[in-house]
Amino acid sequence: MPMTDEELLERMNKYVPPTALMLGYRMIALDSARGWVRIRYDGKPEFCNPMGNLQGGIVAAMLDDAAATSAVVKSGERIVVPTLEFKTSFLAPAPQGELFAEGRCLKLGKRAAFMEADLFDPAGKLLARMSCTAMPTPMPDKHSMVERK
Repeated sequence: MPMTDEELLERMNKYVPPTALMLGYRMIALDSARGWVRIRYDGKPEFCNPMGNLQGGIVAAMLDDAAATSAVVKSGERIVVPTLEFKTSFLAPAPQGELFAEGRCLKLGKRAAFMEADLFDPAGKLLARMSCTAMPTPMPDKHSMVERK
């Protein structure tokens, strides 16, 4: 029996990849039928460039995480979605502090998934957008998910 969105939300916050912990990941909403997620991240001072904004690679990591999570949620299965390629457009500097990403799975096939993700500041200003392609793959038996305490 498939999980409800509420059950899936609880599970997705309990078992996370180590990088998600580092980024301060907390999923706050999801819609599995649409393949949509909203995630809160913590833009830590140690993620900043000399100008005091988040370094672009950190922003891309947050977006990649949100995009991949949208495909996992849409699949209804225990999968991983290794990224094959992505393009990130940086529209405004990403400040330290609370940030929000929305990921959307546009198409989920057996061999490829197409996703997008946006990063926003707390006021809703669009900071960056990513489009990406990934390869849906069954979750390996030896995975590195960790249980958040």
